[in-house]
Amino acid sequence: MSARPKLVLASGSPRRLALLAQAGIEPDALLPADIDETPERGELPRRLALRLAREKLDASDARRRTLGEHEGAFLLAADTVVAVGRRILPKPDVSEEAAECLRLLSGRAHRVYTGLALMTPKGGIRTRLVETRVRFKRLSREEMDAYLAAREWEGKAGGYAIQGLAGVFVVKLVGSYTNVVGLPLAETVALLGGERFPVYQRWGHPE
Repeated sequence: MSARPKLVLASGSPRRLALLAQAGIEPDALLPADIDETPERGELPRRLALRLAREKLDASDARRRTLGEHEGAFLLAADTVVAVGRRILPKPDVSEEAAECLRLLSGRAHRVYTGLALMTPKGGIRTRLVETRVRFKRLSREEMDAYLAAREWEGKAGGYAIQGLAGVFVVKLVGSYTNVVGLPLAETVALLGGERFPVYQRWGHPE
């Protein structure tokens, strides 16, 4: 019987790990990629999400080559971008940035894009872009201040985490919910399964 293929995740995100676990997938290793995520001049959100996913994939692959580990493993990378129209929202580190995100999102629709990039054991690369439309209710000053104080926005694309307190702000969602959390499960599983990664192998045999 051939050995089970291994999977390396080019991320240390607890959210992405939790989502993969929901699908019964546990990465064999984490190799987070540290890249410059600054959008290029005039770059559209869709292109940014795919570009960053691919750059994370390449950086993580370079790191594993340097370490001399995990050869022959699948390598998965993802990046999530939140945009209002063509305006790309940041992943805020300070409350002023997060407050600006909330003001832009309040009472409006926005789009969440996740770029997926997968390297197969033979070095082939597949990419996919997933889009979800989300609408927030109009936020009061009290709601904004309370959310800022909770600090769930730190480092989150668009300054919010839908799986947390910000879930109460959402009045409409079209598309993948898990995409907004940070990893579109159906599309990720389809991408892996299309390259013969045994996604369902452990479902009936929990460890």
